[in-house]
Amino acid sequence: MSTFDQELDARGLNCPLPILRAKKAITALDAGKVLKIIATDPGSVKDFEAFCKQTGNELLASNQAGGAFEFLIRKH
Repeated sequence: MSTFDQELDARGLNCPLPILRAKKAITALDAGKVLKIIATDPGSVKDFEAFCKQTGNELLASNQAGGAFEFLIRKH
């Protein structure tokens, strides 16, 4: 995955905790910075797509690797 400014490990957390933790983490970032999230909840794929549409942040990447899901989100 590309470069990122901060990483959030949300493995083992179920909905809505990965989204809530990501929201808190991205709020602390400056505009243009990238947050990487690692989650194990399969529902997080659709959750983060919806989160980005609702917040205006950009979902740069969404991948599955080794039983985990990785997301890169750029703050608007």
